[in-house]
Amino acid sequence: MDLKLINEQNQEAGSMSVSDSLFDREYNEALVHQVITSYLSNARAATRAQKGRSDVSKSTRKPWRQKGTGRARVGRASSPIWRGGGKVFPNSPDENFSKKINRKMYRAGMSVILSKLIRDKRLIVIDSFTVKSHKTKELSEKLKQFGIENVLLITHEMEDNLYLSSRNLPNTLALEAASIDPVSLLKYKQTIVTSDSIKKFEELFS
Repeated sequence: MDLKLINEQNQEAGSMSVSDSLFDREYNEALVHQVITSYLSNARAATRAQKGRSDVSKSTRKPWRQKGTGRARVGRASSPIWRGGGKVFPNSPDENFSKKINRKMYRAGMSVILSKLIRDKRLIVIDSFTVKSHKTKELSEKLKQFGIENVLLITHEMEDNLYLSSRNLPNTLALEAASIDPVSLLKYKQTIVTSDSIKKFEELFS
């Protein structure tokens, strides 16, 4: 299939032939869900921790005698049923949230997402994308030429000026083609991809 190619002035600059198997796949919601879920799960730091009844700082003294008070028997204030007591099944700080996904499935999922972006006209292919300085204002004005504000910029190699100028722009993210992830592709309304990045996608996901 052929994709429309534009230049940095938002003018048509011909077309680019791409792989049908990568950019013209049918949408598979179950596969995309599995790819997204595994990516987010593997990104979790797993640093949360909760205290069990033996970890709570409470007195070990019996609150009241066993019999004769008319109240329920209780052993210590760190009981899980008491306010401030320990958890019955506390979370471990080294809890494992990782989910395995096969490389073939991940590549297929990325292909499905890219194909979906093309069908929804959310992917713009540009011959090159550069900024002359690190100032945010220059990049902001350049994006106004395309009439978009919520955008993902994908380049083959990240230039310092593009990285620095995009950091302070809300709803804008610049990434290298080799660092692309499924969440970023679906998060932004529009995606600007350089022609070199398209070739990189074909190397990574074909």
